[in-house]
This record gives sequence, structure tokens and C-alpha cells, in this order.
Amino acid sequence: MEKYSRLRDLVGELPNLFLIEAPAASDTQLLYAHDPSYLLRVVNGSLSEAEQKEIGFPWSEKMVERSRRSAGATIAAAKTAMQEGISGNLAGGTHHAYRNRGSGFCVFNDAAVAARTLQKEINSKLKIAIIDLDVHQGNGTASILQHDSSIFTLSMHGENNFPFQKEVSDLDYGLQDGCDDQTYLQTLNECLDQLDSRFKPDFVIYLAGADPHEDDRLGRLKITKEGMRLRDETVFQYGLDQNIPIAFSMAGGYGKEIASTVEIHFQTIQTALQFQMRY
Repeated sequence: MEKYSRLRDLVGELPNLFLIEAPAASDTQLLYAHDPSYLLRVVNGSLSEAEQKEIGFPWSEKMVERSRRSAGATIAAAKTAMQEGISGNLAGGTHHAYRNRGSGFCVFNDAAVAARTLQKEINSKLKIAIIDLDVHQGNGTASILQHDSSIFTLSMHGENNFPFQKEVSDLDYGLQDGCDDQTYLQTLNECLDQLDSRFKPDFVIYLAGADPHEDDRLGRLKITKEGMRLRDETVFQYGLDQNIPIAFSMAGGYGKEIASTVEIHFQTIQTALQFQMRY
């Protein structure tokens, strides 16, 4: 959790960037992607011990508030990006949350909630792509949106990493342990080409996980800091070339040293800011 406050402190010093307090997602917005009975159990604190164990931390009122604001921040970033080209959530990326349960430190699925909220509140015909580059597959996102042809789910992740039982995204690419910069970036470009040929989105939600980095405790990949910068640049360049707004979230990051994870996340923000000024 400490990485979030450290990142916030660094980002607060950047020029030409505005920090806005994360709003809380409403019940209505959360229900665009979640089951009413699950939402009720989260809100009133009646999650079972097994459900809390699967999420990974105990229930509390602060947990509920933080989860609402994590989803609300991605919604706010998405709406801002519609106006300004690029906007981001300093947390979020909670892609293991399913429609009816939380999992892997994820309570509400902010990407699915934000995508559906844009369609419900801004433009019902909006075609949205979720580009998930966390090292773990976006299994909850794939499950929630599996029958929704208006939202394309792309997950490029470690094949041998959590979750060990994968869901089916619209486009999955499982990377082998030890994957290097060259292979990673080549694969990413191929995935973006497929996305463009198969779907042609109007909007992108990007999960910029720091955990593909070589110093991550859980990642198993060998992507350098420069490789991570080029990854972010590739996604933002795709949006710029296609004139597609991008909302992004930080997603995972579990560095052996917390500073390395914060540096990767901060690098994503800096790269986004460079591209935002070109929109």
C-alpha cells in the first residue's frame, strides 16, 4: 500500500499535471459490472470468511470506501480523457474482481465498471478496448465482459503466473518466464495490430502494471526499466496515431525494493504527460 502514497508525492511535483481527489463510484455505476447481492455483501460487511480470504484482506468500512474510490477514479479518468486525450488513476487496475466475487486484492473491477459507465452515461455506441499489460491475466475482466461485443478485452500476461486457471479474453497472449524486452515489445505490437484489425476501438482503458519489470518479486519476466518505458510509449503512441483517448491505471507492482515499483509507475505518468501534450 505504501507505493501509492510515495507515487502521489512524486506526481504532485510534476508541472502541467492536475491532481484531483478520487470520487467514489455510486451503487448504480458498480452495478453496471457487478451482481447486486455481491455489492450488498461488500457494503454491509456480510462477506464470508472464504470471500474475504479470496480477496486477500479483511472487510472494513475503509476497505469499502477505498474500493469505491479506486473504481471512481478510473471512471473520472475515463471521462477526463474523453475531453483531454489522456488521464490516469494513481491506483486501480483491479482486474481479478469478478461480477459476483472479489479476488487477488481486487474488490470491484474498475476497468469493467468504467467502460460500462462511459457507455451508459456518455455514449451508448462507444467501442472500448481494455488493454491489460499487468503481468497477471485480467481474468475477472474477461469473465465479466465475455459476452459483450462492444468491449474488447486484451490481456498480455505471464502464462505461468497467477491466476493459474485463466479465463478467455477476446485476445490473450501468454508470455513465457524470462521474456525479454525485444520479445515483449514485438508481441505487444502484434497484439495492437490484431486489436486494430479486429475491433477498431473508440476509447482505450490501459492497465499499466509495473510487475512485468525484471525486479518484481512476482513477475517472472525480464523487462528492463527502458523496456517498460517503451511499452507505455507504444500504447500511448497507438492512441495518438488512431486519435483514441486513453484512460490508464497503475495495476500491479511488487518490487523487491518498493522504490523500483514506484519508479516504474512514475515513469508511466511521465510518459503519459508527454503524450497528453501532443493530443
